[in-house]
Amino acid sequence: MRAPARARPAGLVAAAACLGLITACGSSSARPGPSVSHATVGPAYTAAYEAGWREGKRIFEDDGKGGAVRAVVWGGCVRRSLTARPRDVVDKDRGAWVLGCKQGAGSGADRHPPTGPVTRRAADPDLLRRFRSWAAAHGEQQSARHAGRVVLVHLGTRDYDVELACTCTARSAKADVRGLADAFATWWDGDDGDGTAWSLVVTDPTGQRLFTRALS
Repeated sequence: MRAPARARPAGLVAAAACLGLITACGSSSARPGPSVSHATVGPAYTAAYEAGWREGKRIFEDDGKGGAVRAVVWGGCVRRSLTARPRDVVDKDRGAWVLGCKQGAGSGADRHPPTGPVTRRAADPDLLRRFRSWAAAHGEQQSARHAGRVVLVHLGTRDYDVELACTCTARSAKADVRGLADAFATWWDGDDGDGTAWSLVVTDPTGQRLFTRALS
């Protein structure tokens, strides 16, 4: 069985047409959301959405429609969410931040803030088993032995990141982390699946990010 596919980006013209059609994850109303001045008030997903929306508006204002297409269709908002600040706001619900970023970047799009948490994390032990099996057959046992667990971080209905915990020791952590990431990214190449895996995030056993690299 192959890993979930990396969806292929749509063409620029079709992508631009989609910018105004971003809908909320879990939203039941088309009314404008809270004002920016209330971004830090309320649930964590509301604050994350507001922060993402401001970033999306900035992207559109600075980079125009081309920047908006990259943010919405080509994974720009998803990848920005890994380094966006303030971290204590974004990390509470990265999916809500991504949603806000996409809606903010869509010229003329209405605000549709979520009515509940957007990010959904799901452990995938079968994916880990398949990776280890592939590694054993392709001479990557040395790198794969550091893989502790795989978690799919769903950031909406289609976008997700793959989080791979590394059991690396401090003495050789840098080389081991990069070797594990390289091996996993080489294996991650399939033809089936509906979602888009944008980034591989390698963490330590406590969940602290050690390394990220693109998967799409």
